[in-house]
Amino acid sequence: MAKDHQSVWEGDDTLSRPATPGDKLFDKLFQGLTFTFTLATILLLAYILYEIFGKAMPAIRKLGFSYLYSTTWDVNAHTFGILPEIWGTLYSSLLALLLGGFFGITIAIFLTQDFLPHRMQVLLKNIIELLAAIPSVVYGLWGIYVLIPLIRPLADYLHAHFGWIPFFSTSLSGPGMFPAALVLAIMILPTVAAISQDALLAIPHKTKEAAYGMGTTRWEAILRVFLPTASGGIFGALVLGFGRALGETMALAMLIGNSNKISLSVFSPADTLAALLALNFPEASDYEISVLMYAAVTLLLITLLVNIAGAVIIAKTGSGIKR
Repeated sequence: MAKDHQSVWEGDDTLSRPATPGDKLFDKLFQGLTFTFTLATILLLAYILYEIFGKAMPAIRKLGFSYLYSTTWDVNAHTFGILPEIWGTLYSSLLALLLGGFFGITIAIFLTQDFLPHRMQVLLKNIIELLAAIPSVVYGLWGIYVLIPLIRPLADYLHAHFGWIPFFSTSLSGPGMFPAALVLAIMILPTVAAISQDALLAIPHKTKEAAYGMGTTRWEAILRVFLPTASGGIFGALVLGFGRALGETMALAMLIGNSNKISLSVFSPADTLAALLALNFPEASDYEISVLMYAAVTLLLITLLVNIAGAVIIAKTGSGIKR
């Protein structure tokens, strides 16, 4: 037994030996490459911001903050306002987050808490992750030719019987907020599900043993122990999914209706900042490009504020869990 012990320690000499000059050189090269790529990323981001703000500056000087709360977009009259687009961006993203977040977290629980055999879990996980590989334009076409005809009877029923509720005050005549939000929810679902799974799988096994040792049922352990413990990672998944929803372009441009108006109805057509940029850039004049760049700056700031707020909440949640 002593010989076996000795041979194990002798075999670990490579782990305990001092660093060679080659090891030190490799460490310095790796640190230099890491620093170089980090600096290059920061410089690239700074250059992108410089270009966007530079091109938007003429519109910012001329339109000021009225651009953010005006509701008129008239190219011929040179009157521009993006409040309906800001509303549509936030409204569609929040609806998508409610749907995609709920089902994403539910799927993560379903795939990590031994509800299925291991092989079935792996198969379903791969299928869900494949949703992220489908091009946005394919989602848009599927929404137009399959989803909208499929949900139109439900939309007509809700409008006919519950039209007094602001959310159902209009009918679904074609593209609108609800089909756009549904497709957007499907698009962010793989992100939310994958990161939530990682958060749930990272829970220490001793925590699970302690929860079941206290006599909890499976669902009591999931809802009262596992989800609160993994709340930091799950909230991070929701923030990333919300950020993805804010910047989605092609599918929303095809499905949301591109209507410059504000409405609470989920069946009403609307517009988003990303769709506005995608649809108006090809035919924009020099000044219109500056106006659209102003919209891009607005979208960038909204995304930045969402990420900062998410990071702060995650940090507070994480510190609370550690204590």
